Amino acid sequence: MTPEHASQLNAELCGLAPVIPVLVVSDASSAADLARALVAGGLPALEVTLRTPAALDAIREMATVEGGVVGAGTLMSEKDVEAAKEAGATFGVSPGATDRILDAAEANDLPLLPGAATPSEVMRLLERGYSVMKFFPAEVNGGVPALKAIGAPIPQVRFCPTGGIDLARAPSYLALPNVMCVGGSWVAPPDKVKAGDWEGIARLAAEAAALPR
Repeated sequence: MTPEHASQLNAELCGLAPVIPVLVVSDASSAADLARALVAGGLPALEVTLRTPAALDAIREMATVEGGVVGAGTLMSEKDVEAAKEAGATFGVSPGATDRILDAAEANDLPLLPGAATPSEVMRLLERGYSVMKFFPAEVNGGVPALKAIGAPIPQVRFCPTGGIDLARAPSYLALPNVMCVGGSWVAPPDKVKAGDWEGIARLAAEAAALPR
């Protein structure tokens, strides 16, 4: 898969809803229920971070949920890319970008949303052919003012900022012309997931899905 094709697919992905839930799943047995709640609330694109031993099994379970588009986050190596693809992930997200992770994603036909935090990193990815990126970690790297500043000289790149964003902060990001959507974990709080409060999570998802952009 070429970087240009990956960016086209990721633009479509980011266009599905204003928010992509960033999920840390510790118990795969509840993953499908979690996915169904988020999809029911209007958030079909789901990023399961590879931060727990249950993550790959969670992706397998979520991949069976109708209407969901499940991807793997925190991809750090070629092994991560291969494992995510085998588990059923249809897209990948990385906190940064190295030649090795980019090569692996392209070789395995996994559309990658690569992370960038500085103009130099954005320019390097753009030179390779990527025009849709993750801006991470968003808040500590300057947030909305930083993305606005990057967008002035590099308007052709669009972002999914992630990191420190919540319902209150999301609208200011979504108002930027170079932001397609935001990533956030607030729509699936650990206490609600642990309690199996799927109706509560669906309500949070609906609130996020209604954000203007």
